[in-house]
Amino acid sequence: MNHIRLSVLDQSPVRKGLTASQAVAETVELAKYTDTLGYTRFWVSEHHNTGSLAGSTPEVLIAHLAGQTKNLRIGSGGVMMPNHSTLKVAENFRMLEALFPGRIDLGMGRAPGTDRITAGVLNPSNQFREQDFVEQLMDLQNYFHDAAETGPVAAKIRAIPQIDTVPGMWLLSSSGQSSLFAAHFGMGFSFAHFINPSGGAQAVELYRSRFQPSADNALPEANVAIFAFCSEDEEKIKQHVAVMDYRFLQFEKGGGINPLSYNDVKDAVYTPQEIERIKYNRRRVVTGTPEQMKAKITQLANTYAVDEVIIITIAEDFDDRLRSYKLLAKQFKLGQTENTPNQHAA
Repeated sequence: MNHIRLSVLDQSPVRKGLTASQAVAETVELAKYTDTLGYTRFWVSEHHNTGSLAGSTPEVLIAHLAGQTKNLRIGSGGVMMPNHSTLKVAENFRMLEALFPGRIDLGMGRAPGTDRITAGVLNPSNQFREQDFVEQLMDLQNYFHDAAETGPVAAKIRAIPQIDTVPGMWLLSSSGQSSLFAAHFGMGFSFAHFINPSGGAQAVELYRSRFQPSADNALPEANVAIFAFCSEDEEKIKQHVAVMDYRFLQFEKGGGINPLSYNDVKDAVYTPQEIERIKYNRRRVVTGTPEQMKAKITQLANTYAVDEVIIITIAEDFDDRLRSYKLLAKQFKLGQTENTPNQHAA
């Protein structure tokens, strides 16, 4: 495996005792900091009706983050296409590309990023049909390239502003089905191992084998995303694992994703069935000391046959979160910019 690039996916988690505004401010600070550390890209997510995750409008946040950073590719991880008009997505990301040419990624998913009721309010005409998603991808490519292949009505429509460059297009998947769509349309493919730790390597392999070159990508490009936490403090690692164990179970029981601290979960007792789920969910996360994390992430990249791993880190303490990204950057010898590192993780 060649040199492994690291990137960031941030969901603007609202830590216990903080406000959503503070969570968004932490996202901005994290983007500025990882920009100095040599990370490749910084993606932000789209979630709705989830109070513990403040990231609901990636296209708005991307505009601010790109203006606050210099080297990172900034993008969505992702825009949930069934919630939106395809033309509006095209115009949002054409404007972003016009403002920050060569630095914008449009990562897309076909899940709603919320419950069905909320998804119905976001887009009352959403039928949750696979064919609708495929047609959106086709239309999107035509809008970005000013092609007149979308029928007599759509052929008269242009996504404004009309510019010469196109944002990077990625399909996100946690099941593998979108690997075939990404291959067919010649888009990048990102597998969410942090959601589903099974079948991802096979999905990437299928994507590569079926890839059809497009005007934007001559060759397949894939990466994998995973929850990760790196620390030199073994006790912090242990506490992080305990919180993640509880958080996953809480979500699976329909309890949402409520802000938690270690003190909230340290005395938790689990049933045999819950212990089995904990074992499974731990495959969605890598934790450890810097040396351990270097080995684990390298193994993950080798398993997927990719040279880019996207890191999602949720921590009780923001300084620990920043330091985790710093320790990983050092282990993987990511390039440094001329910016001064953030004081929190010095």
